[in-house]
Amino acid sequence: MKQNESSLTSLVSAFGRAYHSKYDTPKIFDDFVANKLLTEEEFSTISKNMVNGISFFNQDIGRKFQDDPQEILKWITQVQLSPTPLARSAYCEKVLLHEITLGLQQYVILGAGLDTFSFRYPELTNLEVFELDHPATQQLKKKKLENANLDIPDHLHFVPMDFTKTFSYQDLANEGFNDKKTFFSLLGVSYYLTKYEITALLHNLFANVPPGSSIVFDYADEHLFTEKGMSNRVQHMVQMAAASGEPMKSNFSYNEMEKLLEKSGLLIYEHLSPASINELFFKNRTDYLSAFETIHFIHAVKK
Repeated sequence: MKQNESSLTSLVSAFGRAYHSKYDTPKIFDDFVANKLLTEEEFSTISKNMVNGISFFNQDIGRKFQDDPQEILKWITQVQLSPTPLARSAYCEKVLLHEITLGLQQYVILGAGLDTFSFRYPELTNLEVFELDHPATQQLKKKKLENANLDIPDHLHFVPMDFTKTFSYQDLANEGFNDKKTFFSLLGVSYYLTKYEITALLHNLFANVPPGSSIVFDYADEHLFTEKGMSNRVQHMVQMAAASGEPMKSNFSYNEMEKLLEKSGLLIYEHLSPASINELFFKNRTDYLSAFETIHFIHAVKK
């Protein structure tokens, strides 16, 4: 991932969360801080780029709403951009908040981007939060926090690391991490790693944490490269990833994923299929939002 690509990915993700918080109802995941991290110019530029790209996503929608750019933006954001990030964040934080009630004291966010958890839950000062990401992305985030007059709390730690290549517990330990029960999140990352890289990462993550430590992550199933999805959105997702220089590399059947986790001493505590995700987060909506056809969520726990 190049420096500008890293920043762009985090910006677009923050845009999707900010748009949902500002305009959608009911809320699936209300990231009311995300909008503070985007300038008006950034929000406007991303909006215009999305609208201008409607012919790639759906020419019929482009013609139908050619005089209504806001409806085009809503369609692209709700169909293509937001469903998976919103649902996986909502699910992850639901699990995390439950773990906190059970005494969890450490949370590691892998590929944090412009994550805002620590700023939406300032009262959780007993939870040590470690954000791992590329140095360029973390510098961007720190600058944006400063511009938004958001002070970095003492329990939030930035750990610059390309964890997809080399995961270092020493870098975490330097920021105060220890061998307590730990919760990890790995959202929007697994698709871009090979099966070998995912296996190695999970093994390294759980080698030095106690039983009961766990992880929430999303993954693509075995239909990723054949299922087109509603309005070809799955196919578009794969095409856009390839065009950006970050092709999607892995997909799994449930049995494959179960065996992969078993190798790292992990058991699947909960698995959400696309149908389950749709039932849990998108039921009875009257807008365009619905669960992606090939994306699953897992909460896995160390034995």
